[in-house]
Amino acid sequence: MICPYCGNYIEPDSDYCQHCNKPLLVNLGKKRINSDQIFDKELLKLNHYHLEDEFFDYNIIKDETIEKKIDEINEILDKKQKLGESIGTTLLEKASLYYKKRDSYTSLKILEIALSYFIEENDFLNTAVSHNEIGLIQEEHGFFDNAINHFEQSIDNLKKINADRNIILVYNNLANVYFQVNDIEHSYEFYKEGLNLAEQNSFIPEEIKTSSNLVDVLFSLKNYDKIKIILNRNLEYFRQSGDIYGTIISLIKLGRLNYHLGYENYQYSQQYLIEALDLINNIKGQNFLLINAQFIWECYLYLGKLNLFWKNYKLAEDYLLKSLEAIRIFELRENLSEAKILRNLAKFYRIKGDFKNAIDYYDLSNEIYSKFGNDFDVAQLKCKKAQIYLTKIENESEAIKNYEEALEIFEDQNYIKNSAEILDKLGDIYVNKGNIALALYNFELARNYYQELQDHYNFNIITEKIKSLES
Repeated sequence: MICPYCGNYIEPDSDYCQHCNKPLLVNLGKKRINSDQIFDKELLKLNHYHLEDEFFDYNIIKDETIEKKIDEINEILDKKQKLGESIGTTLLEKASLYYKKRDSYTSLKILEIALSYFIEENDFLNTAVSHNEIGLIQEEHGFFDNAINHFEQSIDNLKKINADRNIILVYNNLANVYFQVNDIEHSYEFYKEGLNLAEQNSFIPEEIKTSSNLVDVLFSLKNYDKIKIILNRNLEYFRQSGDIYGTIISLIKLGRLNYHLGYENYQYSQQYLIEALDLINNIKGQNFLLINAQFIWECYLYLGKLNLFWKNYKLAEDYLLKSLEAIRIFELRENLSEAKILRNLAKFYRIKGDFKNAIDYYDLSNEIYSKFGNDFDVAQLKCKKAQIYLTKIENESEAIKNYEEALEIFEDQNYIKNSAEILDKLGDIYVNKGNIALALYNFELARNYYQELQDHYNFNIITEKIKSLES
């Protein structure tokens, strides 16, 4: 069996992937059901979502071993068809082989056929398995609404048979989709649902690993105290159980935590990250390059950020570029993690004075943030670009353009303080350009926002600017 997230081999009865620590369901080929259903070859043409091939257009792996197994599966399907036996679980095995080839389009079609059989047979467990696997493929290719729908249907079917352990795993998948689309509230809700269910049933491994996934949401909420408690407990658990992958993930997240705790903790951050890298370098076996890439990108990212702070610029650039290279090895398409790396490369080039590269990397990062609906990040980076145009390139027109685009986002999202700060900057720019009318207009809007915020200090500063211009 292979992991739907990372494509690596996993043990047939694993609930979690030992490579990427993501939750899975059951062995797709384990359960067999008798049925009088006759296999209809025309069903292979079904495609419930009518997705086009170009959405799944990336390199399909050529592997003779996989092709041989597919031929064997086809022979089994033919025999079962003639005998009138159930073929649903055999189709699941076939789908997993195509996924292993990175042929998601064919895998998805086969899963949909298998799903139709399981629904007809009232096989709730395998209906849930099929919905989950379809959801994972839909998520991987950016069809997040479809993914959410399938994960929800998977949970509904699992509840019918009280499969609490599997319900926890699908809650993790559902929470992860919401996290990817920056819906932190729903992501937190479903991780908590999974965590509560694990605690109620005393499923310790599921509790530990769900809490590890929850940490990513807690980072967004800046709940560092709770993160520290979870990660210290998890690290001890993974070390005692000899789980090298869980240990690596906990070390990386502790490195990330200590970075966010501030420069007083940067040495601890570096220690955790270096320890994680040492363990990663000891991972051997099949697909170890892919496995390493999944872990090392974040180590390199934060080591790059640390060395940028310490002004070790050559080392910082090296780490950041290695991080970008690593994440592009295992991610099929653009993702928010790549946007973070690009953003930090932009920061590096800005500090080094290479403003063209800085702007280019800000634009690349912004393209990804826009696709994922991260408007706040988009606005922030537009402000950084505006600052470069204003103070380094001395292009006031481009600075105004970027500030106004950021302002539109902040006002639309009701970020009042950010809006006030931009209006203040725009006022200063127009004063410098000698356009007193526009300067007053922006200062007055900024003053209104500061009044709404009850920020008396900035309110008084803006008021003095207005008085000065009016006089």
